[in-house]
Amino acid sequence: MSTYDNTVSQTANFYTALGRTEPVTSQEESEQSRFLTLLMTQLRNQDPMNPLENAELTSQLAQMSTVDGIERLNGMVQSLLGSVELSESAAMVGRGVLVEGKGLGLTEAGAIGGFELDSAADTVTLTVRDASGVPVTTIELSNVDAGSHNYMWDGLAADGSQAAEGMYSVTMEASLDGKTVTGRTLEFGLVTSVIRGASGADLQVGALGIFKLDDIKQIL
Repeated sequence: MSTYDNTVSQTANFYTALGRTEPVTSQEESEQSRFLTLLMTQLRNQDPMNPLENAELTSQLAQMSTVDGIERLNGMVQSLLGSVELSESAAMVGRGVLVEGKGLGLTEAGAIGGFELDSAADTVTLTVRDASGVPVTTIELSNVDAGSHNYMWDGLAADGSQAAEGMYSVTMEASLDGKTVTGRTLEFGLVTSVIRGASGADLQVGALGIFKLDDIKQIL
């Protein structure tokens, strides 16, 4: 058998050389097909007086096998990270969290809210409004650092009366040396379930909706 026929025969056993027993994906097939096409072209156009040695062919197959192995390893790592993320997220079920929102639910025990500042502020004013948008009370804070913060409202209105239980909304104004500081209000909710999403674990925060882990500003 000629050196060419021998190398072609070895190439025909390419998948066996890679140790692949499970089906490959369309992307893997495409990459391996391109590699084999290049290799066969190299074999057909090699110098008959200086043919490709078996060691050279083996070396090229080994390189492809290494790349293939790395791709499968990356896939396994991503799958493992997804499982770990799902497990860690499951531990959050029943925990209170703060996510971006304007709502503030008042119960007989009071209300929990939050806000986030992009930079430090010397004055933060939170205005609590009823369902009609009428101001009920204000909460004044001073010398607040950048980042997320939580607060409690005891339910007392500005006139000292007890506000009715239910849902309210909050608006925020923040400033530093008279200049506006950008920020946003945060809403409190309970994590009720974990959902496996396309890109990882998502959290169902009661009636507030579904949020990604990165959307959680605080865990209370």
